[in-house]
Amino acid sequence: MKVEEQLAIRSGNKCELCKSEDNLKLFEVPPEKGLSADTSILICSKCLAQIEKKEELDSKHWHCLTESMWSEVPAVQVTAWRMLNRLRNESWAMENLDMLYLPDELLAWAKATGDHENDASVDLHKDCNGHQLQHGDTVVLIKSLDVKGSTLNAKMGTVVKNIRIVEDNTEQIEGRIEGQQIVILTKYVRKQQG
Repeated sequence: MKVEEQLAIRSGNKCELCKSEDNLKLFEVPPEKGLSADTSILICSKCLAQIEKKEELDSKHWHCLTESMWSEVPAVQVTAWRMLNRLRNESWAMENLDMLYLPDELLAWAKATGDHENDASVDLHKDCNGHQLQHGDTVVLIKSLDVKGSTLNAKMGTVVKNIRIVEDNTEQIEGRIEGQQIVILTKYVRKQQG
């Protein structure tokens, strides 16, 4: 039986954190390697996006941890502990964290990534007005830019379609101007609203 099938049976086809039945995905709880039901959980896309810091933390959504932290599944306990730590500025999260006991080996697993030390802040690509940028968006340059290593001058007002996000740098996106693929700083673009 595949791991995903085992998780579906274990969870009753619901997110193991918030009980949602929408867009369920298998999530390997890092840093464990080797796909197994013991080191993975079945979660919804909203939980996944917030765990991976691709979406702002929604404190109300995570009230679900008050129930799911009592799961007998170690991977669920570890994930709940990490998320409660990221929300520790909320009184309800701190109270739950005080009640949540993890045996030494689970606590070591939970602390292994260092994710619990992060606050609730999320690193997102944002334009000059603070709007979130995503793959495929269309942006407009708010400043004329000289392209390094090229004679190209990208004029203010230039529309750049189908941008790509630079994964490891939230201040950069990639786009094509006059046939050239260039890196553009997010502070010099405005997201074009559809």
